[in-house]
Amino acid sequence: MAPLSSTNPSTTPAEPILYSFKTPDDLSKGLAEFVIKAQDDAITRRNKFTLATSGGSLPKMLSKYLVNRDDNRLRWDKWEIFFCDERLVPLDHEDSNYYLCDREFFSKVPELKRSQIHTIDEKLLDDAEELADAYEKDLVAAFAGKEAVRRPVFDLILLGMGPDGHTCSLFPGHELLAEQHRWVAPIKDSPKPPSNRITFTYPVLNHAHRAAFVLAGEGKQDLLARTLDHPEEGLPASRVRPAPPGDIYYFTDDAASAKAQYPKSEFKL
Repeated sequence: MAPLSSTNPSTTPAEPILYSFKTPDDLSKGLAEFVIKAQDDAITRRNKFTLATSGGSLPKMLSKYLVNRDDNRLRWDKWEIFFCDERLVPLDHEDSNYYLCDREFFSKVPELKRSQIHTIDEKLLDDAEELADAYEKDLVAAFAGKEAVRRPVFDLILLGMGPDGHTCSLFPGHELLAEQHRWVAPIKDSPKPPSNRITFTYPVLNHAHRAAFVLAGEGKQDLLARTLDHPEEGLPASRVRPAPPGDIYYFTDDAASAKAQYPKSEFKL
């Protein structure tokens, strides 16, 4: 497996690393191992593990081999979890990314305390601007350490990809693709319902230690090929390229990567 942290002194973002697994189950196993290694590296460096996650099929794939382990490799008490984007709905609403993640993942980990999971403030659901500002303040508080914080640097950001190439709530052709100042931005005209959301911006995504897309199934074939083989198209997902020493990974199954010409790397457990 490629190293989890790069030593490349270049200012040019590293090229994506593509891992393709035979089956979705193999993909879940590899993803779990990757997350654990990222956790261990983060705890060694700072004694905590900061993770940002998306919704969709990702929480179920994450939970499959991370929960109910008997090897004591998960240091749940060191985890601090944020959401890459969130819909402006109550936390118990079926459209909520938190609700989905809690149902498929968090609720299965009794060691995770509610205080470790940063959710949106339900009292601000009617004001996307104020809610985005409040969530950004959560980031500032979480990442303010010994030195001044220019940008939050997540240990790991886990991402999905929509059929139009969007990631988080960054959609093709939307003005937020050019946002370079705000860490968390409101979006009131999402082309995918619900229309009101908040989302991480590229200044956050592109300063992670490592970011990873997780894709499975034949339905992702064309999209993955466009993203990796034709980055010049500028799909929102292809614009996630963390600055050095950060790295960007793609975790897929063979069904999803079947049409991609991009070279695959070997993943060794």
